[in-house]
Amino acid sequence: MDMRSRSAAGAAVVSALLVTLLVALTACSGSGSDTGQAPASSSGAGASTAPSSTSASASTSAKPKKHYPTGPAMQLQSIAPLSGATVGVAMPISIVFTDPVATSARAKIEKHLKLSSSTPVTGAWHWFSDRRVDFRPQSFWTPGTTVTTVADLKHVGDGNGRYGTRSYTRDFTIGDDVRTHVYVKQHKTVVTRDGKVLRSMPSDAGSPDWPSWNGIMAVVNKSPTIRMTSCSVGIACKKSDPNYYDLTLPWDVRITWSGTFLHYSTGDPNPGHSYGSHGCVHLSLADAKWYYNLSKEGDPVTVTGSPRGKADGDNGYADFNLSWPQWLAGSAAGQLTTQAS
Repeated sequence: MDMRSRSAAGAAVVSALLVTLLVALTACSGSGSDTGQAPASSSGAGASTAPSSTSASASTSAKPKKHYPTGPAMQLQSIAPLSGATVGVAMPISIVFTDPVATSARAKIEKHLKLSSSTPVTGAWHWFSDRRVDFRPQSFWTPGTTVTTVADLKHVGDGNGRYGTRSYTRDFTIGDDVRTHVYVKQHKTVVTRDGKVLRSMPSDAGSPDWPSWNGIMAVVNKSPTIRMTSCSVGIACKKSDPNYYDLTLPWDVRITWSGTFLHYSTGDPNPGHSYGSHGCVHLSLADAKWYYNLSKEGDPVTVTGSPRGKADGDNGYADFNLSWPQWLAGSAAGQLTTQAS
């Protein structure tokens, strides 16, 4: 082969190599199809052109494990009301912790106490102590409202080295607007539903020496019979004392933890004419039974005309004895509006 033939053959080889290289480059950067669009496995605009083996390695790499603080469990003693309950318009949501909660931890805990309701309401949490926190609306609940509370406390600390281990959920409904007003000086008790009088009953409240609490309380619970003793509430423990009593009485509706009930008493069989109790509200046997069957947890009971002051807010469910500014003063996170459910 002469020099000219060799040069031509060499040029042909170089040309063939260039064509092969161009084809290879197009295959690396192209879509692998003749549409010019990104392949279906691509993430779209800005997708990486790195080899697929590298992408697979990145996508399957383990995420760093989140570490939570450890310590004893933060536990709840109770949440009221119970799921499925139908309650009155003055019912708070009341949470009691087993151990004290530090002031520094309360705002975070409040933010993990999530509320939703069928009708959004404005309200706030209020710490009565380092173990009890209540939620109440600014005004009474609207009848028919459904409410859900989720205490999402997992990994949330109490500021004293304890941490929540789970979430708690409560669903309840606001029932009829039944309200009771005890007029101490008039010796009568009036019960209404949705503003209409259901019954006006003769009644006797506490005596001047043992007056009833004033203010707005709410039904805590009720029992068909309760043994009531003067010693249990610190009135008299000796039988020789004229204020001593030990009686089992029917149709008892409790409105304070300290021992205030609306009930029938054999010691005051004809209410409506005197101060016949040591702080309770006495009704006739028929009226007491009727009231017992009507009332439900959270129904407001207002007492006026007694020389005694208002019951403390945490003496039962007397949350509405606090004004709204007083209520907000006990909140760590402030006023909120419930989410719509």
